[in-house]
Amino acid sequence: MSQSVLQLDKEKIDKLMLHYATFKVARNAPGVIFAAKLSDAAITAYRSGKVLFQGGGALREAALWGSVDAQPSPKKQNTKGETLPERFSELSVVGSDETGTGDFFGPVTVAACFVRSDQIELVDELGVKDSKQLNDDLMRRIAPDLQATLVHSVLTLTNEKYNEVQAKGWSQGKIKALLHNQALKHVLRKMNSEKPDYILIDQFAERGIYYNHIKNEPEIVRENVLFSTKAEGLHVAVAAASIIARVAFLEEMDRLSSIAGVQLPKGAGRGVDEAAARILLKSGETALKSMTKWHFANAEKAKKIAAMKR
Repeated sequence: MSQSVLQLDKEKIDKLMLHYATFKVARNAPGVIFAAKLSDAAITAYRSGKVLFQGGGALREAALWGSVDAQPSPKKQNTKGETLPERFSELSVVGSDETGTGDFFGPVTVAACFVRSDQIELVDELGVKDSKQLNDDLMRRIAPDLQATLVHSVLTLTNEKYNEVQAKGWSQGKIKALLHNQALKHVLRKMNSEKPDYILIDQFAERGIYYNHIKNEPEIVRENVLFSTKAEGLHVAVAAASIIARVAFLEEMDRLSSIAGVQLPKGAGRGVDEAAARILLKSGETALKSMTKWHFANAEKAKKIAAMKR
C-alpha cells in the first residue's frame, strides 16, 4: 500500500477539506480534524498540519497538494531473533519492553501495549518512533496520550523488591521474564475476546531461556509470541511500550530523588558512584540500598569513596 505524508498550512488544509467534502467520513481518533475515503485512497488530516494519504491513489492525490515521493521502505533492521511475517509492521500486535536494568538507581519497569492495525497511523502521529531516538522530556509528553489511547499494562519493580528477589538468587533475566509475562497477561485480559495477530517481545534472552525462567508460573503467554532485538524499530507496539516503561522509570526516579534530596543520576558510571557516596554519608546504607540495585559494583565503589571522605 502506497502512502505519503505532507505538512500543510491551515489555508491548504481548509482547501483540502472543501475539495474532499463529498467524500468525508467520520474519524473519532485523537488529533484527526478531517478524513475522506475515495475508491482508491484514504486522506487523513491531523491537527498538527500533517496529512496522510494512503492507498493505490495516495501519490496521485497527494500530488494535488504538494511535492511528494513515495514513502521509502523501512531500512533493514540489524536485529537478532526470529524471522517476522511479511508486512509485520502493519499487523495488530502486542509489544513489550523494559527499562532500568542497567541503572544503579531506580527500578526495573516493564510495559506491554496492544496496537491494532487501524491504530498504527494514529500512534505514529502521536509521536512514536524508535524510542532510542527520543529524549526523556519528549517521552514524558507522549506517554499520557499513549496510555489514554492504547490497551496497556506497566509494572514497576521497586528497588526494595528487586533487592529481595535478587538476594534469593534470581537473575536479571528471570526478573525481566516474569515481569514481561505478567504485563502481557494483563494486556490480553484487558482485550477480552480480541486477539492480536502476534506478540513481540524485545529480546533479552533466547526463547528457550526465557520460558525456562517462567516455567513455574501458573499462566504463561505462549501463543503467537515472537522475539527480536531492537523490536521497537519493528513495530510501533514495542516502541509505545518502551516509552511507557521509560516514563514509569522516570517517575519513580523523581520520587526517589525527592526522598534523597538530590536529582539521582542515571546509568552506572563514576557520577553515580559519587552521588551514591554522598547519600551514604548523609543518610546511611539502609537509605541508599532502598533506592538502588544493591548487587551492582557501584555499591562497593560508593562505600570506598565515602570511607575516604569521612
